Order: sequence, then structure tokens, then C-alpha cells
Amino acid sequence: MTTSTLSFTIRPVANGIDLRRACEVRAESYGHHVPGWRQSFIEPDTLDHDASATVLLCEDKNTGAAIGTARIQTAQQGPLLIERCIDVPAAMARQGRAEITRLSAVRGADMLVKVALWKATYLYCQATQSRWMIIGARNEALVRQYRRLGFQDVHPEGQMVPLRHAGGVMHRVLAMDTYAAERNWLERQHGLYDFVFETYHPDIQIMDRLVVPAQFDALAA
Repeated sequence: MTTSTLSFTIRPVANGIDLRRACEVRAESYGHHVPGWRQSFIEPDTLDHDASATVLLCEDKNTGAAIGTARIQTAQQGPLLIERCIDVPAAMARQGRAEITRLSAVRGADMLVKVALWKATYLYCQATQSRWMIIGARNEALVRQYRRLGFQDVHPEGQMVPLRHAGGVMHRVLAMDTYAAERNWLERQHGLYDFVFETYHPDIQIMDRLVVPAQFDALAA
């Protein structure tokens, strides 16, 4: 495995100021595509403060500016927010799951920001034993992007459902088996395989907010 540095860092938010900066990135990025979301995304929501969620902040090394963010909620402490809107298959519901939301970057940011944020969420899922990474995609362009990463429709018919935590906008819900991701990417000779699986990026740090899985609580005590 090689080691490579990036022009930015990714880490969990450490305080309210960090969270506000992450919200500003969300507001700018999502507001550019859906102007009605700009004002609603500028403030932290209830999930941002929940123990089941971790918000990642991406900062430019040269300027210190916040340029990207993503949020991860695991199902270790209860159903995911998206599971209030859909029923996941029974087999999936019995396994570790994580929902990725608010993944965004400001305009003009390094092209690798979103890829690195996705890698960070993948590493987080691996570390928390979240086998299924679940996302909502609001349009076909996003669906195609996630399919290229290995996501598949949670329901074969691929119906659109309104997500309350996304302003009631209709979304396709997709999931990826994180345990099989490396093998699948290798077999497909995915162009980002080396970046995600064969390169150590010291600028991606996710360990600060990791939650010990419930089955290991007794061992950690």
C-alpha cells in the first residue's frame, strides 16, 4: 500500500463552530442545485446532534476554509432516519447499516474532495461493522454516479419515495454491500480502486468519533 497526501484534510467535527462550518458548505452546495434548501440547510438539524451520527468536515490545507462535508448515521442505536420513510429488506435490517447524507463540496473545490469523502464514509462503515451503506438519490444523474460506485436499488422496482429529512423531495434509495466492495471493484477494474483500497491517506482521519459496536461493549468495559 502506498501513502499519499491530499490538498485537504477530513475529520469529524469537534465542536459547534465546526458543525456550523459544515452546514455552510451544505447550504452553498445543495442551495446551488435546489435553491429552496439553502436556508433550511444553513442550521444544524436534530440528527447532527444525535449520538448515532458523525459529521465529517473537509478543510483546505492552504486556507483552512471548509470545502466539503458528509454525515454518517449508523443503526447501532436504532433505525436510520431513512427507515422512517422506507422498509428495508428483512435480511438487510438484521445487519449493520449506515445512512450517508449531506455529502457535498463547495464549487471550485479540489476534484478529489467528494471521492475522499466517500472513502471516509466507507472506512467509517468498515470500522463500525456497518455492512450496508444506504443513500438517497434525487435524480437520475446521481443514481448513475452511485451505481458506478457499486450501489443498487434497495427495492428492485426502483420506486421513488419522499424523504422527510430531505424536504419531502422524491428520492431513489440505493445501498451498497461494503463487505463486498473491494472485491467487486477489483473484479470490475474500477478506476478509483487504487485511491480507495491501495492508498493510505493520512489526511483522512475518522477515528475520533467512532462508536464501539454494541456487541463489543462488554469487552470494552
